[in-house]
Amino acid sequence: MATSGEAPESWYLALLGFAEHFRTSSPPKIRLCVHCLQAVFQFKPPQRVEARTHLQLGSVLYHHTKNTELARSHLEKAWFISQQIPQFEDVKFEAASLLSELYCQQILVDSAKPLLRKAIQISQQTPYWHCRLLFQLAQLHTLEKDLVSACDLLGVGAEYARVVGSEYTRALFLLSKGMLLLMERKLGEVHPLLTLCGTIVENWQGNPIQKESLRVFFLVLQVTHYLDAGQVKSVKPCLKQLQQCIQTISTLHDDEILPSNPADLFHWLPKEHMCVLVYLVTVMHSMQAGYLEKAQKYTDKALMQLEKLKMLDSSPILSTFQVILLEHIIMCRLVTGHKATALQEISQVCQLCAQSPRLFTNHASQLHTMLGLYCISVNCMDNAEAQFTAALRVSDLTTHQELWAFIVTNLASVYIREGNRHQELYSLLERINPDHNFPVSSHCLRAAAFYIRGLLSFFQGRYNEAKRFLRETLKMSNAEDLNRLTACSLVLLGHIFYVLGNHRESNNMVVPAMQLASKIPDMSVQLWSSALLKDLNKACGNTIDAHEAAQMHQNFSQQLLQDHIAACSLPEHNLISWTDGPPPVGQFQAQNGPTTSLASLL
Repeated sequence: MATSGEAPESWYLALLGFAEHFRTSSPPKIRLCVHCLQAVFQFKPPQRVEARTHLQLGSVLYHHTKNTELARSHLEKAWFISQQIPQFEDVKFEAASLLSELYCQQILVDSAKPLLRKAIQISQQTPYWHCRLLFQLAQLHTLEKDLVSACDLLGVGAEYARVVGSEYTRALFLLSKGMLLLMERKLGEVHPLLTLCGTIVENWQGNPIQKESLRVFFLVLQVTHYLDAGQVKSVKPCLKQLQQCIQTISTLHDDEILPSNPADLFHWLPKEHMCVLVYLVTVMHSMQAGYLEKAQKYTDKALMQLEKLKMLDSSPILSTFQVILLEHIIMCRLVTGHKATALQEISQVCQLCAQSPRLFTNHASQLHTMLGLYCISVNCMDNAEAQFTAALRVSDLTTHQELWAFIVTNLASVYIREGNRHQELYSLLERINPDHNFPVSSHCLRAAAFYIRGLLSFFQGRYNEAKRFLRETLKMSNAEDLNRLTACSLVLLGHIFYVLGNHRESNNMVVPAMQLASKIPDMSVQLWSSALLKDLNKACGNTIDAHEAAQMHQNFSQQLLQDHIAACSLPEHNLISWTDGPPPVGQFQAQNGPTTSLASLL
């Protein structure tokens, strides 16, 4: 114990020093750190020391232990005491920020909101905290899917940042608002906002890394806006700028010079996260455009980077990036004829979603959709229907209209193949009519809807109608370089001309379809095209060409059959029967032999 003659600072500094020593030990000695901090209260410290110690204890318990009740008690005391002390902003607002985070973790959102509102109200003279708390409350509303309230708060933040002379943070608020408006599909409001952001970003003269990170944020929004609209060709200049921008950032050094304006003390994302994000949007573009080998290359790079980052960083955004990358590469694998690998990666997405309820809530619909696409590829049509129906049941149609249209389009293709689901099929087709009130603005999905109509007309023997629909698909897919839709439309048109006995016109369609399918590469279209070329050449008396096409068809059939058998014999194949509840993990792992790791898959 300190003697009465000792200055209070000396015992306090000694205990604080010990606490910090234990906290930063390797491994950390958290129990001893907590003991040292609790000992401070034995000395009946002044209010400032008392409040700060409650904050430190709350923070250590929250970040390093599972004792959230005790952490909460200390943070509540820190918040209560610090409000009575003048000029004690850092402790006061850090306590409010941490406490509301803890409330959210305990699903006490209704306690977090008034706390943040009160903190925002009394922090107007402290620019850094005022902006940070506004971002925090906006994020809370976003997680609750209340995008209107979140947008309002970000608008308030942008105006406040302008008043305190921080154009950088004003741009961050506006870009965040633009992101939410894109999620809400309020495109009329997005365009003027992005134009304003572009001007602010270009005119802002400050830290080069901060400036480039604003440009990355701005360009990511533009690129995803184009990709949402299915405009794969129009997006190319923006995507190129984004890729150049991330190269510039990777050459810049992080200067430790703090901004003179405290309101500028924000970063959108760490540099390494931005690199992964740029890989991710590049994969999205390559997937939509049908450059599947390029998509594969960038996915490999991004997943390697993610594996390294996840060793040091537990940020939940990294798992989100990983799931979105896997979703895209799974679709690529199904097209290129690697179903077994796709299935193992679907199982991996299940495992990632099982570790995070929020991740599963946000990706359950996509997970069922991927299983539905896998079921189509292995010809399990009943399971495909069940998976797409499950995907529609769990999806949030207000924020995922494109996903809804994608699922409905694929479900329609299942009904067409089954051939006996006329009522359900026509009910679906009414909702995705490309000629009338198409529900989403996506160029790509509308082109796909024309293709589905063409496919149905073909099966019904209404060939002229089928040709009209397929020519619409071709016109739209050529306009935006949608290679897969182009290849599918060409081969189906070729098939129609073959059935009608117009061999020359059929050949004019099938040959470019085959070339394009080889470039993608799309295994199913290659199989279909080679079968048509064999029959065409046979009908025209070209024996050598017919034999060559027959050999190609045989090779493709063998590859697809082997892959089909490999996929269906995997224990994970049982996932096709999962349509409800949390993602199944563990019960589908192989019982003997090594389980396939991510590294070996790549």
